[in-house]
Amino acid sequence: MKLVNIGFGNLVNPRRVVAVVSPDSAPVKRLGQEARERGVLIDASFGRKTRAVLVTDSGHVIWSSLTCDQLAARFDGGEDTEENTP
Repeated sequence: MKLVNIGFGNLVNPRRVVAVVSPDSAPVKRLGQEARERGVLIDASFGRKTRAVLVTDSGHVIWSSLTCDQLAARFDGGEDTEENTP
Protein backbone atom coordinates (compact mmCIF):
# COMPACT_ATOMS: atom_id res chain seq x y z
CA MET A 1 0.00 0.00 0.00
CA LYS A 2 1.34 3.41 -0.97
CA LEU A 3 1.03 6.20 1.62
CA VAL A 4 1.51 9.91 0.91
CA ASN A 5 3.00 12.38 3.39
CA ILE A 6 0.59 15.28 3.92
CA GLY A 7 2.92 17.17 6.23
CA PHE A 8 4.58 16.71 9.63
CA GLY A 9 4.94 12.98 9.09
CA ASN A 10 1.21 12.40 8.66
CA LEU A 11 0.34 9.87 5.97
CA VAL A 12 -2.80 9.10 3.99
CA ASN A 13 -3.78 6.38 1.57
CA PRO A 14 -4.17 8.22 -1.77
CA ARG A 15 -6.76 5.68 -2.96
CA ARG A 16 -9.14 6.88 -0.22
CA VAL A 17 -8.83 10.60 -1.06
CA VAL A 18 -11.69 11.87 -3.21
CA ALA A 19 -10.72 15.55 -3.39
CA VAL A 20 -8.04 18.04 -2.38
CA VAL A 21 -9.52 21.54 -2.23
CA SER A 22 -8.59 25.01 -1.07
CA PRO A 23 -10.07 25.97 2.32
CA ASP A 24 -10.93 29.53 1.28
CA SER A 25 -14.53 29.14 0.09
CA ALA A 26 -17.54 29.23 2.38
CA PRO A 27 -18.78 25.75 1.38
CA VAL A 28 -15.42 24.18 2.26
CA LYS A 29 -15.33 26.03 5.58
CA ARG A 30 -18.85 24.73 6.25
CA LEU A 31 -17.71 21.22 5.31
CA GLY A 32 -14.95 21.46 7.93
CA GLN A 33 -17.33 22.73 10.59
CA GLU A 34 -19.84 19.95 9.89
CA ALA A 35 -17.04 17.36 9.98
CA ARG A 36 -15.94 18.71 13.38
CA GLU A 37 -19.50 18.40 14.71
CA ARG A 38 -19.78 14.80 13.42
CA GLY A 39 -16.36 13.90 14.82
CA VAL A 40 -14.77 13.07 11.46
CA LEU A 41 -12.39 16.03 11.18
CA ILE A 42 -8.67 15.25 11.30
CA ASP A 43 -6.47 18.29 11.88
CA ALA A 44 -3.06 17.39 10.45
CA SER A 45 -1.99 21.03 10.22
CA PHE A 46 -0.44 21.05 13.73
CA GLY A 47 -1.87 24.49 14.45
CA ARG A 48 -0.54 26.07 11.29
CA LYS A 49 -2.64 27.74 8.65
CA THR A 50 -4.78 25.23 6.77
CA ARG A 51 -3.85 25.47 3.09
CA ALA A 52 -5.58 22.34 1.78
CA VAL A 53 -8.55 20.20 2.74
CA LEU A 54 -8.63 16.52 1.83
CA VAL A 55 -11.96 14.72 1.59
CA THR A 56 -11.99 10.93 1.83
CA ASP A 57 -14.43 8.34 0.56
CA SER A 58 -15.33 7.52 4.17
CA GLY A 59 -16.52 11.10 4.77
CA HIS A 60 -13.50 12.16 6.82
CA VAL A 61 -12.16 15.66 6.29
CA ILE A 62 -8.43 16.25 6.75
CA TRP A 63 -6.79 19.65 7.16
CA SER A 64 -3.22 20.02 5.90
CA SER A 65 -0.81 22.93 6.08
CA LEU A 66 0.60 22.02 2.66
CA THR A 67 -0.82 23.65 -0.44
CA CYS A 68 -3.02 21.86 -2.95
CA ASP A 69 -0.17 22.03 -5.50
CA GLN A 70 2.30 20.44 -3.09
CA LEU A 71 -0.13 17.65 -2.28
CA ALA A 72 -0.91 17.10 -5.96
CA ALA A 73 2.79 16.65 -6.67
CA ARG A 74 3.08 14.13 -3.85
CA PHE A 75 0.01 12.22 -4.98
CA ASP A 76 1.46 12.06 -8.50
CA GLY A 77 4.68 10.61 -7.10
CA GLY A 78 6.70 13.80 -7.62
CA GLU A 79 9.80 14.77 -5.71
CA ASP A 80 8.11 17.54 -3.70
CA THR A 81 8.99 16.74 -0.08
CA GLU A 82 8.94 18.84 3.07
CA GLU A 83 12.70 19.29 2.86
CA ASN A 84 12.30 20.85 -0.61
CA THR A 85 9.44 23.19 0.23
CA PRO A 86 9.99 26.69 1.58
